[in-house]
Amino acid sequence: MGSEGQRGAGVGGDPQALRRDCQHRIFVNRSLALEKIKCFGFDMDYTLAMYKSPDYEDLAFTLLLEHLVSIGYPQEILAYKYDPTFPTRGLVFDALYGNLLKVDSHGNLLVCAHGFRFLRGAEILHYYPNKFIQRDDMKRFHILNTLFNLTEAHLYACLVDFFTNCSRYVNCDTGYKHGNLFMSFRSMFQDVREAMDNVHLSGCLKAKTLENLEKYVVKDPRVPLLLSRMKEVGKVFLATNSDYNYTNAIMSYLFDFSDGDKAETPPRPWRSYFDLIVVDTRKPLFFAEGTVLRQVNTDTGKLRIGTYTGPLQHCAVYSGGSSDVVCDLLGVKGKDILYMGDHIFGDILKSKKRQGWRTFLVVPELARELQVWTEKSELFEELRSLDLFLAESYQHLDSGSSERPDISSIKRRIQKVTHEMDMCYGKMGSLFCCGSRQTLFANQLMRYADLYAASFLNFLYYPFSYLFRAPPVLMAHESTVEHGRLDVGEAGTAPAPWRGQPDQQVPGGSSEEEEEDDDGEA
Repeated sequence: MGSEGQRGAGVGGDPQALRRDCQHRIFVNRSLALEKIKCFGFDMDYTLAMYKSPDYEDLAFTLLLEHLVSIGYPQEILAYKYDPTFPTRGLVFDALYGNLLKVDSHGNLLVCAHGFRFLRGAEILHYYPNKFIQRDDMKRFHILNTLFNLTEAHLYACLVDFFTNCSRYVNCDTGYKHGNLFMSFRSMFQDVREAMDNVHLSGCLKAKTLENLEKYVVKDPRVPLLLSRMKEVGKVFLATNSDYNYTNAIMSYLFDFSDGDKAETPPRPWRSYFDLIVVDTRKPLFFAEGTVLRQVNTDTGKLRIGTYTGPLQHCAVYSGGSSDVVCDLLGVKGKDILYMGDHIFGDILKSKKRQGWRTFLVVPELARELQVWTEKSELFEELRSLDLFLAESYQHLDSGSSERPDISSIKRRIQKVTHEMDMCYGKMGSLFCCGSRQTLFANQLMRYADLYAASFLNFLYYPFSYLFRAPPVLMAHESTVEHGRLDVGEAGTAPAPWRGQPDQQVPGGSSEEEEEDDDGEA
């Protein structure tokens, strides 16, 4: 079985007809034979348990503001409201100058905002002379990669906007002055990070969530249906950073359809869907040395004293441990496991690099990205046409030509169309690109996630014998040079489209992650 769009194409089949609905599809960076997976692993937050946006982010944002006011920040900041159209994942906060940056994988700047004001030209060069940052400087540049970071990113913009426009404060390059006091952007960053820790670790966000689960948590009868099917073909485990009491409340809600909700499976306790349940995992530490494995008393939620050293017990819940412990208890090894999570670093990168687990990244934003990608296809086509106009301007010129074509109008039009295209996604543009350039987030996704989709529920639309085959990763000379002088009708010799056609899978892959021959890889 090949990937979608390839099966049947060689025997006259229509590739488009073979593809599933784009919102139901799973996209492939590295080939994976699903029948070889013996164990399915899940994170909970934003994976099994999807939080309703923007209600959940608005709640977290309000709690963050209240905490900052409680430690001395001006009451006026409480007037700010969370704007879901502003932040995107993968932004970088510059703790020296207070800017929010969107960068590519090499550190080249794509977008730069100071508060809610987007900087241009000379303003960017003032801060970044080469329009480039050293991403390795982790004390200065902080990547905001998680869905929980969306409220954090928006909060930085709000604080910078407030202090920049407040007459009581004097603006400086690296912060604000008020009388004899100086507040640096670095101290602002530390205050926000401390507020984030407080909101999550104190339990106030969890408590507010549990008070109104219907408002904040998506309940879908397909969740128990898919997990029951997965358990028929392999083992299933849950590994979450959340504590047992919160995990139990969320999971009980997700799997309880006794109040007239339409369930597609007979009701049963949520723990029965899993072979192993581990809470308090402290990822990414979980994928390294880990912590002490302890058993949870499910009646009280308290931990039993001592390290657990016995065999796996049915429906038992454990705390801490490590990924090595998971493999030992379940009797599986690295590539037997397909682990699903939303955290590019804590879930995907570490499980891939340290354990060799196969990885599935949940990208909820993909639903919106695909909507824009398909509905705004005329913008992508216009950009492609402008690229052709640019090529035609130089077509008959070589190193001996003194003529210099005037391409200023084409460049302006490219900039205008690119900006219009980016704004379709939100104020910070697409999660995956800026114009024709990929973002840091997109690069990390392609490098570390074998599969990705808007939801893990998309597995419902594939048999467990499926071979997810990655499309070829073409270099520039391969994607722009034809194989031979064939008729257009035979070989499709049109120039390569800009960033691919809207109905193509996003290509990915890495030579360091090749799979076995029976996965279809060379």
